[in-house]
This record gives sequence, C-alpha cells and structure tokens, in this order.
Amino acid sequence: MPSRRHALIPAVLLPLLLPLAACGATPDPVRASASPAGGFPYTVTNCGVRTTFEAPPKRVVTMNQHVTEIMIELGLTKSLVGTAWLDDAVLPAYKKAYDSVPVIAKEYPSKERLLAADPDFVYGGYASAFAAKDGRTRDDLEGAGIDTRLNLENCTEGRTSMDDVFREVREVGRTFGVAGRAEKWTAAARTTLATTAAGLEDVKPVPVFVYDSGDKTAFTAGGKGIGNELIRRAGGRNVFADLDKSFGDATWEQVVAREPETIVIYDYGATTVAQKKKRLLEDPVLKDVPAIRNKSFAVLPLSDAVLGVRAPAAVQRLATQLHPEAGL
Repeated sequence: MPSRRHALIPAVLLPLLLPLAACGATPDPVRASASPAGGFPYTVTNCGVRTTFEAPPKRVVTMNQHVTEIMIELGLTKSLVGTAWLDDAVLPAYKKAYDSVPVIAKEYPSKERLLAADPDFVYGGYASAFAAKDGRTRDDLEGAGIDTRLNLENCTEGRTSMDDVFREVREVGRTFGVAGRAEKWTAAARTTLATTAAGLEDVKPVPVFVYDSGDKTAFTAGGKGIGNELIRRAGGRNVFADLDKSFGDATWEQVVAREPETIVIYDYGATTVAQKKKRLLEDPVLKDVPAIRNKSFAVLPLSDAVLGVRAPAAVQRLATQLHPEAGL
C-alpha cells in the first residue's frame, strides 16, 4: 500500500462489516449504462484544477479503493475500465460490481500501463496517485488528453468534515450526470448520521488514541482528516486533534501523557489487529495508559476512516464500540 507518511494514503476489513444499507441503495452496476441527466457543460474546480466537462467521462480508471467505491455506489461501474490499489476487503454490497472491473495493477500502475487502459478520466484517492516521480501528475495526464480528479481530503482547507464527504459525492455525481443519485445517497447518509447523533446525545466523549502503525513512534490520526470527524461524531475525543495533519507521528511519551481511555486500531495490511494489540499491551512504556490497563480497544478498517461513502455508517460502527451503553 502507498505510504501515508508523505501523502495521505491508505487497509484488512472487519469480516463482519455490514453493507452501507443506511447510506444508499445496494449499488447496481447495470444501471451505469442509463442515459445521464442534463447539466452539461459542467465546470468544477477540484484541488486547484479547473475542468469543464461537455459530457460525462466514459472510460475511467480509479486509483484507490475508496474512490472506486464512490463510483460503484453511484451506479457508475460500467464507466470503469480499470482500478488499482485495493486496501482491504470490498464491502459485500460492492463486491459483485468490483469484481467486474479490470484490476490494472496491484498497487499503482505505471504511466504506460495506465495509458494502455485508454482512460478519459483518472480518479485518485490520494496525492500519490498523481506522483511526479512516476510521470503521472495531473498536468502530465492533461497533456495526454485525460481529465482527472483528486479526492478532497487531500486538499481541503482546515479540518475535513462530513460536508466534504457530501461535496465529494455531489461533485462526482454532477461530473457523471447522475446528480440525483448523489443527492439520494446524501439524504440517506444524513439520516444515518442524525440517528447516531440522537443515540449519543447524553454521552460523555471518550478520549481516543488512533493507532495506525509504528514502533519507534506512533503513527496516528491527526485533527485535519476525516478520521478526526468520525471520532468526534462517534462520541469520542481524538487526543491528537491538535496535530495539524490527517496522519502524523507522535511520541509514545505523548500517548502516555494524553491518557486515552480507548485505542482505535486501524485494520489493514499485513499486520493484524491481534498483532497490533499485542505490541501495545506488551510495551512497558504504555502500562499506565488507561486504555491499556483496561484493554479497551475499538477497530475500524482503514477504508472506513478516509473520505468516501463508508464514512456515515463508519460513525455508527465506531459509536457502538465507544458507547455500547447507548444501544445503537
């Protein structure tokens, strides 16, 4: 998986995760061939790049899992001619659609492999999808006649919020002429969030430390990314919300000093949740941390904790772990 240490990047999904039923209808890849709605030409400025679309893109390559899932949720599977970099297990609701899309690279494709798919649009989830060292910058692709989009979590000003999730889905919906589907998903997502908020009305926020990875230092969720918003809406308080990044390093001494009562483990990659828990529980430096003393852990797949269509339901999933007493 790409390193989030130099570009916000994710990754092994909880096996019992339920589909995002509350956040939109089960995606139907067949409907992607339906005639798009009006609304063209459509001009959008995305992460500083202004693009005018005369019609919806027809041949799309998605470069990261969470943007692939946005496309599938909006019923645009048949627009996809390739995808890359699967971080964790695809949600059951998306699996059939995902399996119908050619995987052009296990990680990022070379520029040559990307161009061989003949896309007219490339959608990146992380800044590294458009890495200059690989010749895949947005300017490079524009020069090849290919439009691009970068997920908003990479370029929002200030802290990323759920409004940025809604904006991402709406702008993709407009780009592909399916604004109605985007609005339907947004309405359902708002209902999910409101239901969760109502159930947490009287709870006291739990101090939370996110453990993504790390040994000499703790790689954690800062205050700028959507992960911080998920924690807040789930009835938690991110003890590293003052870290002005989506992800960043903290010292173990800082973890001890901030006394988290629960540790949220991001589940992805080759290191299992059990291995991460073992590392934390056996570290003598952490023995007096309340979360360690009480063995209080919550788990989220990394794909839940980035800006995509999983986010509203992820709030509820995290809330049930932080506040089982709420009965959500």
